[in-house]
Amino acid sequence: MNHVAEAGKLLTNMRLATMAAAGAPYGLVEGAAIAIEAGRIAWAGAHVDLPPQYAGWPAQGMGGRLVTPGLIDCHTHIVFGGNRAREFEMRLEGATYEEIARAGGGIVSTVTATRTASVDGLVADALPRVDHLLAEGVTAIEIKSGYGLDIDTELNMLRAARRIEAERPVRVKTTFLGAHAVPAEYKDRAGAYIDEVCIPALDAAHGEGLADAVDGFCEGIAFSPAQIKRVFVRARELGLPVKLHAEQLSNLGGAKLAAQYGALSADHLEYLDEDGVKAMAAAGTVAGIVPGAFYTLREKQLPPIDLFRKHGVAMAVATDCNPGSSPMTSLLLSMNMACTLFRMTPEEALAGVTRSAARALGLDDCGTIEPSKRADFAVWNVEHPAELAYRIGFNPLHERSFAGIP
Repeated sequence: MNHVAEAGKLLTNMRLATMAAAGAPYGLVEGAAIAIEAGRIAWAGAHVDLPPQYAGWPAQGMGGRLVTPGLIDCHTHIVFGGNRAREFEMRLEGATYEEIARAGGGIVSTVTATRTASVDGLVADALPRVDHLLAEGVTAIEIKSGYGLDIDTELNMLRAARRIEAERPVRVKTTFLGAHAVPAEYKDRAGAYIDEVCIPALDAAHGEGLADAVDGFCEGIAFSPAQIKRVFVRARELGLPVKLHAEQLSNLGGAKLAAQYGALSADHLEYLDEDGVKAMAAAGTVAGIVPGAFYTLREKQLPPIDLFRKHGVAMAVATDCNPGSSPMTSLLLSMNMACTLFRMTPEEALAGVTRSAARALGLDDCGTIEPSKRADFAVWNVEHPAELAYRIGFNPLHERSFAGIP
């Protein structure tokens, strides 16, 4: 699908939440206008301050609605085969996430279904989930591999992710997550899996231009810091940025390791301590907040939100869409959960799916509404930005713009 941007258009009569880091809460501008040219924002601000060169451009009124940057889901596993509804039942019957994983369920159970799926099948299964996100104003999505755990299927997952960007008006950033779990054929041989499968698969993905970043799962049921370090060393050699699933079930020092390698983000982080937070702050690593997994797994250990605030660590909010621990395709619900479960503020939640989410993906051309940024934004039937995190199960999106195209 070819998405060609229009040139020379003026949007007027709106409340604009620029989400710029400085200025009023939400970067809110009343009576605002946005000038768009060739898919980029040429100017944005109060209409009374509109520069003369834009005054004659064709104008479209927004009816006084709220306009925000397009939302960004910066942590998803949205490409996968099958589902894990039975494990949902098992958890409700008392089994823990670790017990299910050690019994051959969890991530590994999705591997079988994913390995038998074609690229076409993976794309067909993922598109309805992607469409749900787009219907909530999402304009960029991160998609991880990690359910193949062999070279061919890991590559097929990334190929499917690239296909999604071609078939829908959405930006996709791909992440190689070969170090997600130890497959059954490598049981008790995690180190051998890293050497014989994960790193060769990473090399192959890089060779095909399929990976924008590299991730891992640093946890007792997955990989040790030493094993993850080997993956990170190879990622650095290939010039790929890293991120990490860290401190979700225990504190193994994964976030510190990620910070040492200048990670874009470390995600989950429920068991993170202050030393880990300080390391992330020093490295500029974003904290990926994924309340869907916390909710689904009925966890009780909260991520250290106050410590992130204290040390100035940016917080991104994401769905963590996956078939097991977060079968969720609503970024608006993620925002509500971040506020209700973790006591983030509505402004923090909205920054978490715009400005901070862009940082978590290494993107500097989106996430705020400012000159030279992409014209990716969402138009909402709400009076105040806080409503986006306030409502539950309600989608107030009026219109989504992708590179200036509704």
